[in-house]
Amino acid sequence: MNTEEKNPQTEAGTEPQASAEPEASEQAEKADKKDKGGFGGKKAKAEKEAMQKKLEEAEEALKKQKDQFLRTAAEYDNFRKRTEREKAAIYSDATAAAVLEFLPVADNLERALEQQECSVEDLRKGVEMVQTQLKRALEKLGVAEMGVAGEAFNPELHNAVSHIDDESAAENVVAQVYQKGYKIGDKVVRHATVVVAN
Repeated sequence: MNTEEKNPQTEAGTEPQASAEPEASEQAEKADKKDKGGFGGKKAKAEKEAMQKKLEEAEEALKKQKDQFLRTAAEYDNFRKRTEREKAAIYSDATAAAVLEFLPVADNLERALEQQECSVEDLRKGVEMVQTQLKRALEKLGVAEMGVAGEAFNPELHNAVSHIDDESAAENVVAQVYQKGYKIGDKVVRHATVVVAN
């Protein structure tokens, strides 16, 4: 008997066993991958749903932030417009208050011009009264005069148009005032035009 002859039953019996082993290991591998999340398993699906939920939450948060930003921008714009209106109203009120102080002065000047005949003395008295009234109106508005002969020259308050030599005056002293200056508080409205000695 030839030993090389193969037993068909033996070969046939072993073949199915050998091919069954790889199939079983493939199925086990697939099941393992499904459990681990491979090939679109439950784990991958759960992760995808979690990521989708996070994305939706982030989009909702972004929408809320955008809405909040737009509301804040609108509030700021309204605040800016309201502030401009208030500034305009304050300026208008301040102007009206200033004009109101000068109206009596204008009235008295008008009355003086209506006089047909008056002496020079009466005219002078009338002008002096109007000047006093004008000074009072300026004082009420917080306006103070600057520039008096004999005071020390200050370039922040005075505008020197010339210098003179005067032995009787100290150095850098206002010798003469051409035009008075005015200030409101510390703010100079108009510098005094002066002549400075020495």
